[in-house]
Amino acid sequence: MKVAIIFGSKSDTEKMRGAANALKEFDIKYDAYILSAHRVPEKLIEVISKINMECDCIIAGAGLAAHLPGVVASHTTLPVIGVPINAALGGMDALLSMVQMPKSIPVAAVGIDNSYNAGMLATEMLSLKYPEIKEKLIEFRKNMKEKFIRDNQEGVEL
Repeated sequence: MKVAIIFGSKSDTEKMRGAANALKEFDIKYDAYILSAHRVPEKLIEVISKINMECDCIIAGAGLAAHLPGVVASHTTLPVIGVPINAALGGMDALLSMVQMPKSIPVAAVGIDNSYNAGMLATEMLSLKYPEIKEKLIEFRKNMKEKFIRDNQEGVEL
């Protein structure tokens, strides 16, 4: 099991790190790439061909024109999870670019700059195929709930 993480600019590295962190929590392997749909389209297509053979899903982050997730989705049948990056207009332009894909070429999308949730969504997708991931996900959720209750059982002072 493996996930590909693709984003268009080195400056987006920190914003995309959350996806890798989420995958690491579940011992899911990933490869990360900086590729641009506009600046190196031939290289992007070449890498997608490799990803199609090695991965179960793709996380693609983009801001500004935000074409990367859609272009990736047009070259694969793997699920693509878009991470809209706040580069202009509060990231709404990137979000809308991802959720308004043409019929039959979907891109799932998470919240603006929320690559961690993209990693969690990829984990949930993989849990459908890999029982060991499903078990880890169930345990993760159980621990999350217990921690929440423990941290908040005394109430809150306002």
